[in-house]
Order: sequence, then C-alpha cells, then structure tokens
Amino acid sequence: MTSSVDLAAPETSTPRAAHVGLAIISLALGGFAIGTTEFVTMGLLKEIAAGIDESIPTTGHVITAYAFGVVVGAPVIVALGARLPRRELAVGLILALGVGNAVTALASGYVPVLAARFLAGLPHGAYFGVASLLAASLVPPHRRGRAVSRVMLGLSVATVAGVPAATWLGQELGWRAAYWAVVVLAVLAAAMMLLFVPHQAADRTSSIRGELSALKRPQVLFAVSAGMVGFGGLFAMYSYVAPIVTDVTGLADSSIPWFLLAFGIGSVLGSWLAGPLADWDVPRLVIWGFVATIAVLVVFHQTAGLVVPAALGIFAIGALGSLVAIGLQIRLMDAAGDAQMLGAALNHSALNIANGLGAWLGGVVIAAGYGYRAPSLVGAALAVAGLLIFLAGLLAQRRTV
Repeated sequence: MTSSVDLAAPETSTPRAAHVGLAIISLALGGFAIGTTEFVTMGLLKEIAAGIDESIPTTGHVITAYAFGVVVGAPVIVALGARLPRRELAVGLILALGVGNAVTALASGYVPVLAARFLAGLPHGAYFGVASLLAASLVPPHRRGRAVSRVMLGLSVATVAGVPAATWLGQELGWRAAYWAVVVLAVLAAAMMLLFVPHQAADRTSSIRGELSALKRPQVLFAVSAGMVGFGGLFAMYSYVAPIVTDVTGLADSSIPWFLLAFGIGSVLGSWLAGPLADWDVPRLVIWGFVATIAVLVVFHQTAGLVVPAALGIFAIGALGSLVAIGLQIRLMDAAGDAQMLGAALNHSALNIANGLGAWLGGVVIAAGYGYRAPSLVGAALAVAGLLIFLAGLLAQRRTV
C-alpha cells in the first residue's frame, strides 16, 4: 500500500529556478527558528527553574504551555487566515513567533513565563501548514513532496544546530539569551521570505467551514489521535533530558548540548530517510516507527546510567521521532482532502499535544519519587497506545473500502 501527497495546484506560475532554492531555504529557516524555540526550553530547564525560583517538574509546565499554544493556534489561525495571501500570512506568523520569544525573554516569574510560552506557541502549527503549501507551489507536481519535506527539515536541523547552540548561549549568558536569539532568526526568516518567496493572490474560494471540514474525516481524527498520544512517548523522556544527563548518567552540565546534538543528528537522519520510506508505504513506516520507539524507550530505561548507550538511545529516539512525525504528516495531508493547509497544521497540533502530555506525565512520575528514568517507561506506554489507535484507523479504513 503506497501513499502520495496530492497537493493543491499552485495559484501562480512556478518562479524562476534560481529563486526556488532560496525560497524554500527561507521557509525552512522559519522552521529552524520554531524548532529552536520549541526544544531549547528542555535543554535549559534547570536554568529556567533557577531563574523563576521553581522546581524542575513545575518548570516543565512551561513546555506544556507552549504546546497548548500550538494546539489552540493551528486550527484557529488556519481557519481565519484561509483567504489571506499565503506569503504574507507566513511572514506574519513567523514575526508573531518572534514577538512571543521577546515576551518570554522579558518575562519574570513562573506565571508570566508560562503565559509568554503559550503566546510563542500560537503561530507554530499554522506556520507549517501555510509553509508546506507555499513550498509545494514553487516546484513541479512531481517534486512537491520533496519540497514539503525540505521545509520540515528546518525543524530537524534546529535540533542539530539551533538547540545545542541556543542551549550553550543560555548557559553562558543566561537563559533569556536563547530566546533573544530566536527573535533574530524569526526576523531574518521573514526578510528572506519577502525577498525570495513570490506573492500569491489570496484564494477567495477558501472558507472557515471548508478548512474545518477536515475535522469530520475519520482518518484525519485517527491520525491526529495517534500522533497526540503516541508521540508523547518521545517527549516523556526527552523533556527531562537535561536532568537525565546530569543526575542519571552522571555527567556535567556542559555535556547536555552534546546529548542534544545526538538527538538532532538522529532527527535529521530520520527526516532524510522518511521520504523514501514513505514512498514505499506510509502506514508501515508509522507502524514500525512506533514499534521501534517502544523498544528503544524500554532499553533506555535500563541503560540511561551508561554514557554510550544513553547517547545512542537519544540518537535513536531523534531518528524515530522524525520518521513517525513525517509519516503522520503525509497521512494527514492525504486524508484532509481540500483542507490541506489545516491537515498539515493539525499534525503539529497533535505533536504538541504529545509534547505537553509527555512532559506533564513525565513530571508526575518524577514528582512521585520514581526518578528521572521513569518517564522512559511512561513514554513506552504512550507509544503503545498511539500504535493501537493507528492500527484501529487502518482497520476502520479497510472496513469502509
């Protein structure tokens, strides 16, 4: 069983080839800024906790706040912005991300930082929805799937370069410096989009009702549910990677960026592999991705105290997370019909519900005294649940064929 991304035809002619690469790079840079701000909080959790005078499990709620912002923002912004010119919508969203990070950097105290992270998360999913369609419109039909994956690759590259660099910056200059760096990235991405992404006239046939119609499709709901539960398996462990490295593996704070780098390299590798594997069979990609995630999290629980196995486990989780995320992204875009921008955005809503769910449940077991290894087993249980939901969706699809 194969699957392909049937993206809407571009509204304007394809721009000159010399500009296509720069246009996609500018859209990917927006994804790079988003990936940096989403994941750097995990690497700086101890510093933020000290800065706002809260415990690490309580400070983990700021990760949940960002994720909740993504969940709320994606469907609302996509539906309201469906009839806006796509380039201008993308520019506005990435600048809004910059504003949210500036507010984070200026905030003091637990509640203000919590609110600022919610604000910063609002444009996240909607940006990837519109950026995916913009990238698809820049290339011939047979290359549109690859263009979309390049935008998503910006998120993965952020885990290799942006997150470790921002984590180091936050450790050296204070945690607020990491969020100021994201502001700079957002402004640069917006400027490049205005320079290299061609203007497209607004689609006046789009409507709020048309975009939200995707929510009535059973396969969209199954894919979203599988992502929001199953992907929580990754975040239950990864949200607490900093204290795992220092308290379980027994390394210094200066080692944390290296473990984040291992996760990032795995994520980039997974993104590159996801394309050909998805062309082979999207459902099997998702199924085996979940199965491997379960196995790795169980093994990580047993070996987190050893440096090399811990690093390899974090690397493997990064790779598997990208495989599952991109597989679900393609599944959703196939299932969403004409509401493809919302379908693409919903994947990020689902993954950020998983982000918040995993971080919260991980914090619960840590606060209960089970230690920093325990979130790995919570994550394995969530991945099992996500796999079962996805399999139920496939069974329901077969019964309707």
